[in-house]
Amino acid sequence: MESKMAQALKLVNSPVAVVWTDRKPEDALQFAEGKWGCVVSMITAAAKGRNVVFDEKSYGCGGGAAGLCFKKYELGYIENFLSTGTPDKEGEFYKKTPELACQFIQSLPDITVPTKYVVLKPLENMTDEEEPKSVIFLVNPDQLSGLVFLANYDCPAGDKVTVFFGAGCHSTILQVVAQGQSEDPKALIGLFDPSARPHVEKNLLSFSMPYKLFLQMEDNVEGSFLTKKTWLDLSKRI
Repeated sequence: MESKMAQALKLVNSPVAVVWTDRKPEDALQFAEGKWGCVVSMITAAAKGRNVVFDEKSYGCGGGAAGLCFKKYELGYIENFLSTGTPDKEGEFYKKTPELACQFIQSLPDITVPTKYVVLKPLENMTDEEEPKSVIFLVNPDQLSGLVFLANYDCPAGDKVTVFFGAGCHSTILQVVAQGQSEDPKALIGLFDPSARPHVEKNLLSFSMPYKLFLQMEDNVEGSFLTKKTWLDLSKRI
């Protein structure tokens, strides 16, 4: 599937489709069972052309298990790790106290993937039988500006894009899937997680959309500002 948005934005990386499936792609990248890894590194790999697959034994880390919708966090350790740590392990200090971290964890969407695999693949690798749950764009500031304005192009307000605190895979997958269950879904800007930032180029953030919002935005490219002088002049520097 070719994306009109990707063409108008002069996207270097492929848009990444997030697919729930019981079929494992051939020659897909996959973390070894029990091996630590960051889901964001796999998003980057998919954006560069590789198919990537995860299952309940190969999600990289506890945050990845939650971000990919395989399982929820188990309290007892994670709230300390996200905040002040334990006597034998330093915390990340992303929340001021374990109590605040606990409340954050409990606020996350309660979604469990019903299939065996979560697959990330370049959008152009999608088959006609597949329908992704969401689509991830990795974009620079100019490209991000275009996507934010296009998301709000056909609505009366200006609130079709939002940001959530959380791990990199929360902002690109879990929270986006949750938005897809809303009657008024929003796109998410993400990859603000300092722990995930080393796995993406320094000038890139993510812009992720539930699939139905992606299709709506695709339909709006023609005739929008993305085809007019202001954007065409700006896009010369991309």
